[in-house]
Amino acid sequence: MMFAAYNEWANQRVYEAAERLTPDEWQRDMGAFFGSMMATLNHVLVADRIWMKRFTGEGQAPASLDTILFAELAKLRAAREAEDRGIVRWVGSLGEKALSGRFTYMTATDMRTISQRLAPALAHFFNHQTHHRGQAHTILTALGKPSLQLDLIYFQRAEEGRAFA
Repeated sequence: MMFAAYNEWANQRVYEAAERLTPDEWQRDMGAFFGSMMATLNHVLVADRIWMKRFTGEGQAPASLDTILFAELAKLRAAREAEDRGIVRWVGSLGEKALSGRFTYMTATDMRTISQRLAPALAHFFNHQTHHRGQAHTILTALGKPSLQLDLIYFQRAEEGRAFA
């Protein structure tokens, strides 16, 4: 549950910082894996939707990892916040039996069927977001914007994360 709550907290900070970007900065290719802040934040939401569809069997999973779901930041942020609320709810509903259980899904890149334990897949799910938030942070600092405090320890020390410290 801690990583779901941390994920929501960190995403809020990245989106608050992204709101300070000009339209040119939002769309500018900064050399990150997905290029721009717009494409990077879209990718994280795309990947989350793919994984949540795998985990729950519900929702829509985009067909391509570089899908642009929303070019406008306000619409992307609203979708991100809704996704994060759903992730927090779903993870909070999981018991030990579910976490130690297996699930089966089809890969997005090479269409293979995979069966794996849920807990390690969740570790990847949250680590993937941390990886791309790091890229978003790099984009922000390369654009001359203030650095963000996104480390897990800052979440644990904040009011939102106090229960996990």
